[in-house]
Amino acid sequence: MTAATHLQLVPRPTDPASRASRAVRRRRASAARTTAPGTQPLLPVVGGDEEVPLVTGGTARYVNLDVAASAPALAWVAEHVERVLPLYASVHRGAGYASQVSTAVLEGARGTVGGFLGARGDDVVVWTRNTTDALAVLAGCVPDGGSVLALDLEHHANLLPWRTQAHRGVTARVVEAAPDVEGTLAVLERALAAEPTALLAVTGASNVTGEELPLGRLAALAHAAGARLVVDAAQLAPHRPVDVAGDDVDWVAVSGHKLYAPFGAGALVGRRDWLDAGTPHLAGGGAVEEVGTDDVRWAPAPARHEGGTPNVLGVAALAAACEALGALGEGALEAHEAALRERLVDGLAQLPGVRVVRTLDGAASAIGVVTFTVEGLAPGLVAAVLSAEHGVGVRDGRFCAHPLLARLGLPAGAVRASVGVGSRAADVDRLLDGLRRLVSDGPAVAYTTVDGRWAPVEDTREWPSWGDPTAGPTAARPCGG
Repeated sequence: MTAATHLQLVPRPTDPASRASRAVRRRRASAARTTAPGTQPLLPVVGGDEEVPLVTGGTARYVNLDVAASAPALAWVAEHVERVLPLYASVHRGAGYASQVSTAVLEGARGTVGGFLGARGDDVVVWTRNTTDALAVLAGCVPDGGSVLALDLEHHANLLPWRTQAHRGVTARVVEAAPDVEGTLAVLERALAAEPTALLAVTGASNVTGEELPLGRLAALAHAAGARLVVDAAQLAPHRPVDVAGDDVDWVAVSGHKLYAPFGAGALVGRRDWLDAGTPHLAGGGAVEEVGTDDVRWAPAPARHEGGTPNVLGVAALAAACEALGALGEGALEAHEAALRERLVDGLAQLPGVRVVRTLDGAASAIGVVTFTVEGLAPGLVAAVLSAEHGVGVRDGRFCAHPLLARLGLPAGAVRASVGVGSRAADVDRLLDGLRRLVSDGPAVAYTTVDGRWAPVEDTREWPSWGDPTAGPTAARPCGG
């Protein structure tokens, strides 16, 4: 494939021809979709038909219901990375053909990702490693002495970065969300009025319950109080359209590994002024305009926060994922996930001792994330049984949301199932069937804890030589996002 052909694979959405092409593909995709929402995957993902061994013998198609933690690569994304790889080289200032192509890939991707997120024409796209990294970039740009306000239902990525700036007089406040959306908005309004606030930092969709918050109303609240709004869109962006300009959001942070591009890239997208003036995120080559032996003139954003050699392949993957998701028919993703979520929640309600966790009554909608508990069973044991006996992957723990789980009275955590574009109704049914058997009959084999994780006492499954959990330490961490 030639370089010229490659550069057309991820067109800039600001190009009218690109917009027209995407509109045509949306119409075609919508017309071709004749099955009921949720019946089949919306897009093919790598590993979607992978067989895994079961501790009870035999194999089963792996059911990945842990998409909220790290989504599998879209098949299109993996193919795109393979196309880019032969011309991968160091970017910027390179005279070589491959370097110029790689530079074009990196810089052109800013328009693609910014367009996917509805960025304003003068917004900046800063490449980062993930959402945590993106919010850490912004934390270093909060004006000295500024106050940051967040809710207690946030992921740690949107709680901890602000605390690292205390040496500059930046303070971090956390207020408890109310049991419903309207009450939570009122809590934030009072907190914003109580003292001057520089930044309101909120999630777009909870990584614990999937419940969404109204971004436009949050932006209006923040701006009325003289504050700005940053949205942790790690969970929202893979599941719902994000419109930075339309909702008047100041910044959004996203992760490629949540957006079906697990190649180590993320982005901070939004207003330039704070980013141009803030502390460079990583001091080094590429972040500067001029360096002397005892002084430095830093570059403006985005270069200011992109020191060192950037992750070209990760950025290419992220842009390709945004292009593929953006080409889905209007409302297709929402309908797909709503059908799967309803199927899962209704099924869980039929199981004795199973309780779905909710935090915000009156949420307009929720993404495909459902957290639940099983009476009398440790979350880790439930997850281990689903994996070992049924080939179903879910998440257990406190989901990097310790304050929220503590408030909900779940110090041991819970179980989370999450769906995405590669999920299907049969996946939900496999989970429900496994839980039904567990609740009625108990585990089929004996389990114990090893390094803090539940596992079969006698695990007969074969593991790949390059990923054998029995070959070295695999101690559990207390977070588990």
